[in-house]
Amino acid sequence: MKKIGVFGAGTMGMSLARMLYLNGYEIVVWSATDRDYKQCKETRRHRNLEGMVIPEEIRFTREIAEACEGADMILSAVASVYVRETMAKARPYIPDGQIIADVAKGLEKGTMLTMSEVIEDELKKDGKHDHVRVVALSGPTHAEEVAKDLPTTIVSASTDMAAAEEVQDVFMNTCMRVYTNADVRGVELCGALKNVISLACGIATGIGCGDNARAALITRGMAEMTRLGLAAGCMEQTFYGLAGIGDLVVTATSQHSRNNRCGQLIGRGYTVEEATKEVGQVVEGLNALPAAIEMGRKLGVELPITEMLSRIVNEGLDPAEAVGMLMTREKKSEVSEDAIGKFFRSRRRAERRG
Repeated sequence: MKKIGVFGAGTMGMSLARMLYLNGYEIVVWSATDRDYKQCKETRRHRNLEGMVIPEEIRFTREIAEACEGADMILSAVASVYVRETMAKARPYIPDGQIIADVAKGLEKGTMLTMSEVIEDELKKDGKHDHVRVVALSGPTHAEEVAKDLPTTIVSASTDMAAAEEVQDVFMNTCMRVYTNADVRGVELCGALKNVISLACGIATGIGCGDNARAALITRGMAEMTRLGLAAGCMEQTFYGLAGIGDLVVTATSQHSRNNRCGQLIGRGYTVEEATKEVGQVVEGLNALPAAIEMGRKLGVELPITEMLSRIVNEGLDPAEAVGMLMTREKKSEVSEDAIGKFFRSRRRAERRG
């Protein structure tokens, strides 16, 4: 493998483009905007990646065909809301059988499709892309730290394990450790839903809640994510791994998290529009929220934190009132009756053997 085409000159696209160049690959980056194209090409800097120098050998283009031509792999690093239109533009230039590694984290509103499913759906519309090999890359990977070569881990997920392992080989180095997982839908649901919960954590911080509340939201939010994932046919272990609890912890607590910061601003009284403008970058939790609500209702899964967040964002519910409503919900056990039954049956069997 020699050439990798990168879609998107945002923080994740550029931090990974630099890393892949250092791994020994020829890199061509396609940017959808003149601003990113000119800044990155002319200054060899990215406005949101302080201190990172873009190697002179990395090429930039405004023509998506140039990024695709002769590429052994495509890295799609555009925001979730732009994935479908980007793939529609690239479709004529992507050969069938192409490996596409996607780092966008989200659910498509209306269809509830994950990003790899959006890519496959869009490319297959011409009837000539039935064998494209899509791999989802997800995990606790803030671009600001990848750009500084700080130790990072990520999951390469696909039902095509050969493709997942090929992406693993390409991305692995002394700073990036890559694990594989065949539960691609679970990995992608984790990536979308953790942004929603992180937004809620930010709001709680913004209204003055402390570490106790943040820990509770992370833990109970993880329970919501897992319930929804299991109802959608995903593996439970995926949610307790890097793409699940790992990514949720970093996004809900990090200074680099857009979702956390946006939530804090909303908690302090900013409108959603004011908060997103202040953040200055795409807040994926807001994009994933409608599909998460729709999926929960369709599958009959209780999502109290997600539902309350939706009321804050879309109905203007006061965040402090939302906290009170969550705290006074009907009493519950932390574990299910089925789990309790299995636990005691296991103990009885052990006692009999003893």
